[in-house]
Amino acid sequence: MAPVTLAEDIRQRLGECSPAERKVGRVLLAGWPAAGFETIATLAERADVSAPTVLRFVSRLGYRGFPDFQAALRVELDERQASPLTLYAAGNYGSSAEAGQGGPSGPAGLLARGREVFTAAVDRTLAEVTPHDLERAVQLLADPKRRITLVGGRFSHLFAQYLGLHLMQMRDDVRFLPDRPVERTAHLAALGRRDVLVVFDYRRYEDDKVTVAELVREAGGRVVLFTDTWLSPVSTQAEVVLSSQVGAPSPYDSLVPTLAVVETVVAGIIGELGDAAHQHMQRGEQTARRIGLT
Repeated sequence: MAPVTLAEDIRQRLGECSPAERKVGRVLLAGWPAAGFETIATLAERADVSAPTVLRFVSRLGYRGFPDFQAALRVELDERQASPLTLYAAGNYGSSAEAGQGGPSGPAGLLARGREVFTAAVDRTLAEVTPHDLERAVQLLADPKRRITLVGGRFSHLFAQYLGLHLMQMRDDVRFLPDRPVERTAHLAALGRRDVLVVFDYRRYEDDKVTVAELVREAGGRVVLFTDTWLSPVSTQAEVVLSSQVGAPSPYDSLVPTLAVVETVVAGIIGELGDAAHQHMQRGEQTARRIGLT
C-alpha cells in the first residue's frame, strides 16, 4: 500500500504539536503544496511564529531539516502528477509485481493480486475517513434547503454522475455542472449561500475545478471534495475532503475505494433523510411508471 502522504501525516500529527507548531502545520495545509516550498522565514511570518518553531515542526515529522522536508515533498509531487504512461513505464503493478514476489502467474495470479490490492485499498480508505468528515458530508448533501451541483474529471465524472443520480432519487435540487460554456457560465454566476459543490478530482488534477470551487466559496457556498491521498488543489477551498487510496494492479489509478466511500455517503444520506427519502423515491417510481420508464 502507498505510504501516508505528507499532508495526511501533518494532519494526523497536529494533535501532538505545541500550539505554535500547529500554526505552522495549518499554514502548510492551507497552501498545500506550494506553501511547502516557501522559505523558513516566510512560513514563520505567515504562521506568526519564530523560525526555530518551523524547524521543530519539520523535525517532529521526522526530517533532519527543512531542505530534507522539501526534498521529500518534491518526490511526492512527482508521484502526485504521475500519469498511466509513467506508471506503465515504471512497471510496478500487475503480473510483473507478482512475478517479483514469487506468486502464481496467469489469470489465477491476476485475481490474487486484484484481491490483495483492492481489499487493502478499500480497507485503508474507509479506516482513514474521519467520522467528522463523513458526518459533515452527509449533513450538507441531505439538507433540503441546499442546492447540489456535481462535477468530475475525465474518468471521475462517472462517479459524479453515480452519486448525483442517487441523490436525485432521494431529494430535490440536484444537478450536474453543464458542459456548454453559456450554460456553465449562467449556472456559476447564479451560485449563492445555499449551494453545495461536489467535486471529484484525482491526480493530474484539472485547473478549472479550483476556479469553480473558488467561485462557490466566494458566493458563500460549500465545497465537498472526493480526491486521492495526494489531495487535489481544490482541498484548499473544501469544507469536507474525502480522500481514497488509488492502488491498482494496472497503470490506471483505481476508483474502487472511491466507490466504497460514495456508497457509504449514500447510506448516510438515506439515514439522515429518513421518511423524506422514502417518499421522494416513491414519487419517482410513480412518475416513472406513468411515463413508461419501468
